[in-house]
Formats: sequence, structure tokens, C-alpha cells
Amino acid sequence: MIKNKVGVIGTGSYVPEKILTNFDLEKMVDTSDKWIQERTGIIERRIAESNTATSDLAAKAAMRAIESAQIKPEQIDLIIVATVTPDQFFPSTACQVQKLIGASNAAAFDISAACSGFIFALSIACQYISTGSYKNAVIISADTLSKVTDWNDRNTCVLFGDGAGAFVLSSVNQGGILSTHIGSDGSRGELLTCPACFFSPEEIEKRGGKKQTTWMNGPEIFKFATKIMPFVFNKAIEKAAISIDQIDWFVPHQANLRIISSAAKKFNVAMDKFIITLQRYGNTSASSIPIAIDDCLKSGKIKKGDTLSLAAFGGGLTYASAVITL
Repeated sequence: MIKNKVGVIGTGSYVPEKILTNFDLEKMVDTSDKWIQERTGIIERRIAESNTATSDLAAKAAMRAIESAQIKPEQIDLIIVATVTPDQFFPSTACQVQKLIGASNAAAFDISAACSGFIFALSIACQYISTGSYKNAVIISADTLSKVTDWNDRNTCVLFGDGAGAFVLSSVNQGGILSTHIGSDGSRGELLTCPACFFSPEEIEKRGGKKQTTWMNGPEIFKFATKIMPFVFNKAIEKAAISIDQIDWFVPHQANLRIISSAAKKFNVAMDKFIITLQRYGNTSASSIPIAIDDCLKSGKIKKGDTLSLAAFGGGLTYASAVITL
């Protein structure tokens, strides 16, 4: 079996232009800028227009990643989209992206792993490329969470934003994906849910009256996240056979600043080694990690050759991590 070294050869991201600030939310629900910042670290988030589909965000992020990789869409032979807000049940959002970007030679499919989805996609694509099955893959995470947010629920509506991030993966000679780790705990899936739109009113009532919007048991998810983040960071670092000191940047899922701070304390690592962008974008689900990396590459904070440790958790419940050298 062929075992090629797989790496990131291009990155891209896209967020909608519309900004929803904490002060805007003060006019919508019983909350305050101070309350939101103290509990989450979020100041503002981006919101897609009603006529903007998840595939629109995904396609723009994908094209930016392809341009960054200096290849053409026709050279992409695999597209994986991680999303929990697909345009429709079928065709897949990945097939929509294939059409929008003109990647006519690509196989395309979606995966659903909530906020861990991008690292799940990274792990899957690595297998295909390392064995020589495909040459160039674009992995994308994209979500329009604003469409499944209950804007009357102050516990959840302050958290989420819309956006998309993408990597182009290919064989490389140096650096690359040093390790990935993915896991799930379906026994606690009811802690973070968004019921399917085809549930009957009776079924919704049986499930506690939860509507077709995101519902979360915040305290329990916080407990899970503060426990799983250090664990999953460690798993990928151990599998990469490197030390924590060799990590240039830690890139956590951008869900909550208190969760990230807790992970930093358990690692005894300074917060300035953690990439934080949630104050500007909120929780963009699986897109938060690639958006943060692309953002910091463009600003020069992250540089080519840096080694990054990625970690995420999400609905499912799912968790995932990776170590990559850009």
C-alpha cells in the first residue's frame, strides 16, 4: 500500500459581510454585552443573508484555498464538506460546491460531525491521499447556523455565527499532517441537538418540545468540553511523537474562551500560544479552526513551517484533534 506524506498546500476562508454585535443582541433578547463577553469572550459574529446557502459560503472558501494552492479546480479529485446545515438532504452540499467551483473531476460527499467535522474530514482525506487513491483534495467546513438558531433563546443565540473554511491537501515532501485522532460518545448526544425537520409535532413533543433549532444543555456541554479538550489535544500530540514544547500554536475549536482558558491551564501553556478569533466570529461550528488558521496565516501571526495542534468537540457528541506542520 502506498504511503505518501500528506500536507496542507492551500488555505481559504469566507465569512458573510453582515455583522451582528452583542449590542444588537441586547435589543433582541434579555442579555448584555458584558454578560456575553464574560461568559463566552464573543463580541460579534457574522450572519448570512436569508438567500445565502451553506454551499455559497463553502464554494467561496474552497476557491480561495485552491487559489492559495496555485492549482485549478479541475485538478481537485476529492471534495469533502463537513456541515450540519446542508442546503438540502440531497444532492449533497459537496456536490453543489463541485458545480459552483467547476471541479468537474472530483468525487464529492458530505460528512456530519458537528463542530469536530473539519478534523474528521482532514482524517478521512489523509487516508485517501496517503494511499494514492486521490492526488488533490479540498476539505471544507461550512455552516449557516443562524438558520437553525432560536433567536429568542439567550443561552444559545449569543454563541453562533456563519462561515466557512477550507484546506487543499496533497502529497508533500516536508512537514504535513503528523497525526489525527477522532472519537465519539453517542450516549450523550441529547446534550446538544437540532431535531430534523421531518419530525412530526407529536415526535417533537415526545423529545421535550424541542423545535427545529439548536438546543444545548450548556452546563453539561461545558463540563464535557473542559474535560475532553486537554485529552484530545494530548492524543494527537502523543500520536505525532512530539512534545508539547514543539507545538508553535494551539488552535482549539472557537466555542468559548473559558473552555480554551481551562485547556491552557491544564497544559500549563500560556494563553498567548492559543489562537483566538472567536471574539470576531463567534462559534462557527467546524469552520472555526480553518477560519482561525487562514486568518492568522494572512495576518502573518502563523507562518509556513509552524507546527499546530488542533482540537475540537461538538454535537454527537464528537471530538477530534490533529497535529500539522504547515
